[in-house]
Amino acid sequence: MVDEMKFEPDLYRGTAGHYDRFRPPYPEAMIADLVRRAAPSGHGRLLDLACGTGQLAFPLHGRFAEVRAVDAEPDMTEVVRAKAIAMGADHVRAVTARAEDLCAEPESFELIVIGNAFHRLDRSLTARRAHTWLEPGGHLALCWSTSPWAGPRDWQRALDGLLRAWQDALGVSGRVPPGWAQARQRDPDRDVLSRAGFEPVERHEFSVEHHWTIREIAGHVRSTSFLPPPVLAGRAAEFDAELTAELGRHTVDDRLTESVSVAYELARRPRD
Repeated sequence: MVDEMKFEPDLYRGTAGHYDRFRPPYPEAMIADLVRRAAPSGHGRLLDLACGTGQLAFPLHGRFAEVRAVDAEPDMTEVVRAKAIAMGADHVRAVTARAEDLCAEPESFELIVIGNAFHRLDRSLTARRAHTWLEPGGHLALCWSTSPWAGPRDWQRALDGLLRAWQDALGVSGRVPPGWAQARQRDPDRDVLSRAGFEPVERHEFSVEHHWTIREIAGHVRSTSFLPPPVLAGRAAEFDAELTAELGRHTVDDRLTESVSVAYELARRPRD
C-alpha cells in the first residue's frame, strides 16, 4: 500500500458549465451493461460520488427510487440541482460534500458509482466507507474514459504538446500532483477495493467513436482541472487562437475524430 496523492481543493472551480456541455457522455452500451450486471431493483438508492454535473447520475436515475449526487464543488451540484428540476426528477438530490466527509446511512445504497474521479479521492478511505454504505450484495462501479489529448492520432499528440506548453507558460504545471499515475500503478484500484472487502473486481471495456469541433475541444479544455477558465483568464483568446491554428491543420470536414476508450470496474460487497 502506498500513500495517497493529495489533490488541492477547488481545482474545478469555474468549470461546471463547460463540464456539463463539453464532456462526452458515457456510451449507452456501457450504461446498459452496468445496469445489467448490477441489476438494480428499481426501488433502491444510487450514490454518485464526485458526480460532476451528473454524467452518471442522470443516465442511471430511472433505475432508482432515490439518487444522491455528491460533489465537493458547489458549482457542480448547482448544475445537478437545476437539471433535476428541469427534467422533473424530484428523486435526484444534489449534495455538496467531499466524498471522504459524506454522512450516509450504512447499508442504504444498491449501487455506488464514481466517474473519472477515484484517483482524486483518498481511495482507501473512500472504498472502506463505500463498502459500509452498500447493501450486502450491492455494487461499486469505477467508471473511466480517455481524454482527447491522450490518444495516438497526430492531432491528439499536437493537442497534448500544446496543453503542456500552456501549462508551463502559465506556471500551473503543478496543479495536478506529479506522479499520481505511478502511485496508482504501484497500488492498483483493484487492490484498494479488495482490501476494503469487495469481491470480485471485474473490468469491462468499450470503445466509441467521437467527433469534435475545435470549439468543442476548447470548451473541453476549460472543463479540466489544469486549464480551467480562472487559469486561462486574460489569455483565453490567445489560447483559442493558438489551438485553432494548431488543430486546424488536422481537421477533416471541420471535425477531429477520436476513438474513446471507456471502461468500468465493478466490485460487489459480499452478502452476509
